[in-house]
Amino acid sequence: MGRGLARSKGVPRWNTVICMGRQLRRSRGATVYLAVGLATAAPGLMGLYLVPLTLLLGAVIVALPWMPLLARPVLGLAEYERRRASRYLGREIAAPEPPRSTGSALEDGVRLLRSPALWRTLAWLLLHGVLGFIGGVFGVLMWPAVLYSLSLPLWWWAVPDGSVSAFVPLHTWEQALTLPFLQTALYICIALWLLPLMASGQARLAALLLSPPRQRVDLRARVEQLTETRAEALEAHGAELRRIERDLHDGTQAQLVAVALRLGLADRRFETDPAASRELFLAARDGVEEALTQLRTVIRGIYPPILSDRGLGGAVRALAGAQPIPVRLDVPADGLRAPAAVEAAAYFVVAEALTNVAKHAGAAGAEVSVHRDGPLLRVRVSDDGKGGADEMRGSGLAGIRRRVAALDGVTRIDSPDGRGTTLEVDLPCGS
Repeated sequence: MGRGLARSKGVPRWNTVICMGRQLRRSRGATVYLAVGLATAAPGLMGLYLVPLTLLLGAVIVALPWMPLLARPVLGLAEYERRRASRYLGREIAAPEPPRSTGSALEDGVRLLRSPALWRTLAWLLLHGVLGFIGGVFGVLMWPAVLYSLSLPLWWWAVPDGSVSAFVPLHTWEQALTLPFLQTALYICIALWLLPLMASGQARLAALLLSPPRQRVDLRARVEQLTETRAEALEAHGAELRRIERDLHDGTQAQLVAVALRLGLADRRFETDPAASRELFLAARDGVEEALTQLRTVIRGIYPPILSDRGLGGAVRALAGAQPIPVRLDVPADGLRAPAAVEAAAYFVVAEALTNVAKHAGAAGAEVSVHRDGPLLRVRVSDDGKGGADEMRGSGLAGIRRRVAALDGVTRIDSPDGRGTTLEVDLPCGS
């Protein structure tokens, strides 16, 4: 019992040691960050004089053609500081878009002066020049000040009386053996807790002023996402056209060519061998029927006719009824309408997902839910199979994601091993 009590008392002690070690590492990183910031703050102090002078010259059109060249060192310094702040904060800081050159030095200067990114960079330069200098001085001098305070009791007596101080000038041994240690404790607290706060504030200031506004960052990400989905849509459209061409060429066209040959042979034999000619006509008729069947299949792949006849709800019910396993449905009974492209995509999602369930999941049952939720059409297909579905193994999930992304939709797949697969799709379809 005594040993267990001693062990329990030792745990908080080790926790304290671990916390202090973590705080020391934070303080060391903050000290380095602030010390390097002192080097980048020096141009900022110069900017207190140079920036107003440059802007004054630019206002009278003297320096406008040279403005891009004059701003290049400032923008380079801002880029360096942005990367440094990104590493310290552990997250990427977006860079503003550089102004595009028009070929005219005067127009480039005017455009640069109108750029909000330049004014934000200049604001950072001036603020960093002052705050970065103060933080850098703290970062460079704080730990030497700790050593200085600790050593005071060893040599204070060897210098003229009152020439060194710890809060107050030292005159007696009582002061020399108490005040330096209190001052050391204060310096250590500043180094361990204040320096990380100052470094974090300096990095956050850079992140605030050296990156575009949040709305513009979100807009840029949205544009990149739409560009990606547009490329995927074009790729899916091209693949769909190639599939239709292949089906028509290998199926329907071949059947129609065979029908033409049979009819030609029947025409030649009609006078000499009516019986053989009749068999060729019958074979040609069968070929025409088979070609029509293949055409219906191709058309169904473009836009299933059942969607026009019975709507999305009826089409989903027909898909569920054709499956080899029981499928529980959660579909509105009073009709479920959406734009044609959205209905076709939802139908494809359900059809492909149920095909995957039947072929790969080893499930005893599945569930399909299709509902309209404001501007979204939500589709959910789940099963109780073996799970572990992987888009990279050709299970059709990658095709579902591409088709949904082409409509600016969202696909979520949850397929833990041994616990079935859940596919959720959100398709925007207007208000």
